[in-house]
Amino acid sequence: MKIGVKVGDLMTRDLISVDPSTSLVKCAREMADKNVGLLIVKDKAKLVGMLTEKEIIWALTKKSNLERVRAGDVMLRKLTTIKPSRDVYDALVRMKKQGLRWLPITIRKNVVGLLTINDILKVEPALFEIAIGNFKIKEFEDKLRRKDGVAKGDRWAAEGECESCGAVGLLYNLERGTVCENCFEGVEED
Repeated sequence: MKIGVKVGDLMTRDLISVDPSTSLVKCAREMADKNVGLLIVKDKAKLVGMLTEKEIIWALTKKSNLERVRAGDVMLRKLTTIKPSRDVYDALVRMKKQGLRWLPITIRKNVVGLLTINDILKVEPALFEIAIGNFKIKEFEDKLRRKDGVAKGDRWAAEGECESCGAVGLLYNLERGTVCENCFEGVEED
């Protein structure tokens, strides 16, 4: 399902990048200053890795002196990339397959841009169903069940303490009072 839009048309060209020898503290400050969630790690123009918030948090928990830790020490090295001439649909399929929210764009290993799920969805919202596969939604099954319940007309009506079990949370109105989701599901229909 090609959509006729090339990756190079949507990619971000103004990349925030660091050298592999940049200290992790400086990288974190750069991310905060530029309000970005990842940095391109390159040696001259060659892409050598990516540094995300996740790697910085990992280093915070595992390393004692972050001033001595370098971007190259904790960066992601195994990267999935794509060429700017490829269709955006191909990029989205690759992102979904790899479980990524971003793809570096390269020409002969030289990084020329970055494509994110947000870049794609801003231009082609119809691809949302494919993109949603990249996100791990906490409590996914519960949320789907609640969504189905709302479609049937079961809506929570209040917040507070369940009159049946005492749990605090979202409450549903029943003839005999307000109950939590667990107690609501346990009620048999007459």
